[in-house]
Amino acid sequence: MPRMRLDKLLAHLNCGSRKEVQAMIRAGRVQVNGTVERDPAAKVDSDSAQVMLDGQAQRYQAQRYYMLNKPAGVITASRDARHDTVLDLFPEEMRRGLFAVGRLDKDTEGLLIVTDDGALSHALMSPSRHVYKVYEAVVEGTLLPEAETRFETGLTLKDGTVCLPARLERLAVGGEQRVRVTLREGKYHQVKRMIAAVGGVVVQLRRVQLGGLRLDPALTEGAFRALTERELELLQQPARESI
Repeated sequence: MPRMRLDKLLAHLNCGSRKEVQAMIRAGRVQVNGTVERDPAAKVDSDSAQVMLDGQAQRYQAQRYYMLNKPAGVITASRDARHDTVLDLFPEEMRRGLFAVGRLDKDTEGLLIVTDDGALSHALMSPSRHVYKVYEAVVEGTLLPEAETRFETGLTLKDGTVCLPARLERLAVGGEQRVRVTLREGKYHQVKRMIAAVGGVVVQLRRVQLGGLRLDPALTEGAFRALTERELELLQQPARESI
């Protein structure tokens, strides 16, 4: 990384907000290369400078990107007093600075990106990018014959919510009624509400794809792994899916 302001570096390393780390620096709690530095605007080389906060070394690490196969029963949050969170699936020493990109409901399983890269998260979740998301669901009830057409033309839900055109595919899997849903947005409980609008009830929901990135079928529920360079490229590419 290039030279950068000391307060920006410490904020980037999740030592606190920009305002908080400025106060720490002015209080003499920060040393750079063995010398107390009280100027938040001091420029440091994040690759080579030894930066200490309260005697503990603070080093820049390359940003981290993980694919998590989220199980049902955990919530998409960094911390919660009552429920297990997706970060609880990571060893404690890895959690600092990590957060989930977007949100899956507590009972929804499947692909979730966990990272410390705020810019990537913003790009993936920005409504203007229309990054598509693919879900597979087990459904009960009888879907309307025209369900696919209603998805393609854009559903209006009971509460007046207007959905962008989406894709509904019926899958033949044993005796279960399964469907695949492809969306370009992420409204509250959207898949469940859209399925309900065409006569069905979702009893199990799993996200299997985000943009060009597919969930690794070898990744067991609750497990995670680092993204490969190619997978990260797929996430960063503009969406090409047509609905």
